[in-house]
Amino acid sequence: MRTFIVALGCCALLGCGEPQPQEEVAVETAAAEEVDPNSIQAIQDAQRARESLPGKQHYERACASCHGGAVKKAPHKDMIGLMTPEAILKTLTDGVMQAEAAVLSPAERIEVAEYLSGQPLGAELADIPSCGDDVAFDALIPAVAGNWGVQPENQRYIDGAAAGLDRDDFNKLEPLWAVSFPGANRVRSQPAFAGGLMFVGSHNGIVYALDQDTGCQVWSFQAAGEVRTGIVVSPWGQADPAPSVYFGDVLGNVYGLDARSGAPHWRMRADDHPNATITAAPVLQDKTLYVPISSLEVSLAIDPEYACCTFRGSVLALDAGSGEEIWRTYTIEEEPRVQKQTSAGTDVIGPSGAVVWNTPSLDLERRQLYFGTGENMSSPATTTSDALFAIDMDTGKVNWVFQATANDAWNVACGTSTPQNCPDEDGPDYDFGGASLLAPAAEGDLLIAGQKSGFVHALDPDDGTVVWQTQVGRGGIQGGIHFGIAAAHGRVYVPVSDMADGRTYDRPDRPGMHALDVNTGEILWSTLHEDECNGRNFCHPGISQVPTVVGDVIVAGAMDGIVRAYDGATGEVIWRLDSTEAFKANSGETTRGGSFGGAAGPVAHDGKLVLSSGYGIYNHMPGNLLLVLATPEAAD
Repeated sequence: MRTFIVALGCCALLGCGEPQPQEEVAVETAAAEEVDPNSIQAIQDAQRARESLPGKQHYERACASCHGGAVKKAPHKDMIGLMTPEAILKTLTDGVMQAEAAVLSPAERIEVAEYLSGQPLGAELADIPSCGDDVAFDALIPAVAGNWGVQPENQRYIDGAAAGLDRDDFNKLEPLWAVSFPGANRVRSQPAFAGGLMFVGSHNGIVYALDQDTGCQVWSFQAAGEVRTGIVVSPWGQADPAPSVYFGDVLGNVYGLDARSGAPHWRMRADDHPNATITAAPVLQDKTLYVPISSLEVSLAIDPEYACCTFRGSVLALDAGSGEEIWRTYTIEEEPRVQKQTSAGTDVIGPSGAVVWNTPSLDLERRQLYFGTGENMSSPATTTSDALFAIDMDTGKVNWVFQATANDAWNVACGTSTPQNCPDEDGPDYDFGGASLLAPAAEGDLLIAGQKSGFVHALDPDDGTVVWQTQVGRGGIQGGIHFGIAAAHGRVYVPVSDMADGRTYDRPDRPGMHALDVNTGEILWSTLHEDECNGRNFCHPGISQVPTVVGDVIVAGAMDGIVRAYDGATGEVIWRLDSTEAFKANSGETTRGGSFGGAAGPVAHDGKLVLSSGYGIYNHMPGNLLLVLATPEAAD
């Protein structure tokens, strides 16, 4: 029996908060599901297992000098480990690392790919079939959901007429086509529609332009790493169409491509830090692309010899045509410096963290951009972690900051057998993981955001003062609100995870969907999910993925693999579909979904509903399903 290195996130092993680099646990394939996801020892076992692989010596000979810190921009090897072995091998053979890997034989490159990913190279994988010359970009068909939040304000509302779906249509939906991405165990890039095509990124780092009606491939582009962000599409003129698509990858690169052909316009590294990453879609307004920048350095602190930490979050404004920097605003003004030493004699460097996991929301009237931050990774704690920012769209100047949770400094070392790097504050790790939104209310606009604490905060966008706060979920390291909320019809729709994390809380779990009055924060209804997992591993009843409002219906996928449609006024579940059942992909393979996770929320257009299912990381069910459902009229 071949030994696999099964990818489990640090959140699976430690119950940590926002996504961290995956660790690997060596197990026999037949026993893969028997791994204790809460075992601290599993991390150390994983490290030893990977370091015993034959590719280590080849990596150290050909790669380690750059990726060990000599080249500032070179991603740390744990960042590269987020890629599939197939994607790493492609990078070494005909990608950006082809010249550097020329000293390695073909067999050695395979061993390096398996070492870095912690997984064996799979069999030959079926790709998405090509459309040939039958399908091309149609400039007469405008973009829909060209920005991740649909509106610049991130309300995630799609008009029922534009969606081609009303309340009664949901029970008529049938599978139109499905895609299985080569080498993937998670699907977390939200698609965008434009020109008759659908644009979507993948775990294997390939961005695809697919035909909306069949899912066949019009073009593809290989990025340097996994593309988990949504795809942004620029508007275009009918006389001379020149649309572009924009996205980021897990290694911190941002791209601008020609939407018609996939040809690259530009590529830039958003931050020089070796652990920088782009976890959320940028947002485009006029000719400026606003990019949120995060980092996975927080996981490296589990090593007592790692000097934690030096990364600080930021938002970057780029010229959309050239990729050139216009301005950058850091979430921590002070540059990190040595503060003290740990009991192991390692430098503690800070302040650090306050990373930006989420897509900014835009306020075009006030010319303000809003985003939330994560915790500090090391001491000292700052006043800008677990906070909401308002900054000037044109200059990047900070107008105001609201901190929801003070003194939150935390990293993966906390609670482990090697806690030397754990900050004195030790949590509680209450990030703003999901995006904020701007919604109209009776007394004017409100900036609204959900937090992992389980609270929803509504602020006056003029000065950041609190208008109302409501605790909707239990909250916790794996609880509360994860990837965002939605708003329409005077209501705020709030998904709650409240996944078990091994801790005891004084409030009950509230996994499911909730509606709040936008003016007061009063909970209007709550639809709590029963546990329908029936003993399946890594299955949970809560909602982590961001929802979307389609007409007067809220659509959201849950961690149990089931997508549900809720009546916006009452919370009644009017339709559901189990994505973990078998579906026929257009490559001819049978594929299945898993947990719905991340920021790839449902998208609807022209009688079609698009679902992204599978989240094989952070203690959730793996899956590999991009599913397009359609009404009979749309299918014709």
